[in-house]
Amino acid sequence: MLGKSKKLVVVLMSVMILSLVLAACGGNKENNEGTNNAAATESASPSPEATETAAAQTEQKLTDGMGNEVTIPANPQRIIASYLEDYLVALGVKPVAQWSVTNGIQDYLQNDLKDIPTIAYDLPFEAVTSFTPDLLIMGPNSTVEGGKYEQYSKIAPTFVLGDEVNSDWRKALLKIGEVLQKKDQAQKVLDDYEAKAADAKTKLQAAIPDQSVAAIWLVQNNFYVVSDKLSSGAVLYNDLGLKVPAVVKEISAAGTGNWNAISLEKLADLDADQLILINSDKGTGSEALKDPIWQSIPAVKNGHVYEYDGQGSSSWLYYGPVASSQMIDNILKDIVK
Repeated sequence: MLGKSKKLVVVLMSVMILSLVLAACGGNKENNEGTNNAAATESASPSPEATETAAAQTEQKLTDGMGNEVTIPANPQRIIASYLEDYLVALGVKPVAQWSVTNGIQDYLQNDLKDIPTIAYDLPFEAVTSFTPDLLIMGPNSTVEGGKYEQYSKIAPTFVLGDEVNSDWRKALLKIGEVLQKKDQAQKVLDDYEAKAADAKTKLQAAIPDQSVAAIWLVQNNFYVVSDKLSSGAVLYNDLGLKVPAVVKEISAAGTGNWNAISLEKLADLDADQLILINSDKGTGSEALKDPIWQSIPAVKNGHVYEYDGQGSSSWLYYGPVASSQMIDNILKDIVK
């Protein structure tokens, strides 16, 4: 991949290493059913949102994932939560600025964030200051190391999720719900997702019993396979209960990232019945897909490959309530039909 596209992929990969322990990586705009704001309750009773709005009129003090006591302002209106926008969208909150890399944003969220200005992924102090935020929410510890926390906290109250919470989207959703005094709303988003995943799991067991599925990412002529326990692998194998191919188990056990490199030789042994392909090389011809080894994979030969764009529009390279719900939509549309 050349030029700007190459820069986008390289930066995306490096950011994901920092934020999600990703060795190699960083939405089809499907509907976000089950991940957006909780529906109102019956008119005779106050809604969770109304109750929480009333409760959110006073500031609160919380200890963040790095042990900092942070005073969270009442009803913050100018939030920056870079690379955590998935959670804000799920909770019906619009940030004052959204994460970006060179010529790239999280396209799968743009139905909700299309008018939100961008800020560089590394959050330069001057850029952050220019948005006059009243709250900063950070993900992993690495985003505030090297004295950065002190600098950010001079700009606005800064709450760090910390590595443990940041690596688990369910924990992150509930923690951000607590920070924004939207606990009930966050819990409903989670409950709705779990119900949606359980329903999809039942449909998949009926549609493809005992069949295995793998997610492969093609970028810069190299292949990566998703871990069996992380990122979209957690959706496929944990939430949806799909069968893990033996090669995926093997590579996941030896790897440390959300996405781990897989050689052509290992691809030849990939015993997946169904393949999810996230293709970041589409603009340069996807030459690797012409290789006889790729063509020999059973799922490829049988036409069981479902391709998604890998340039930011696909939720498969991300992780959160909205992304995970969109992945389920994709699976149901492509495999259950």
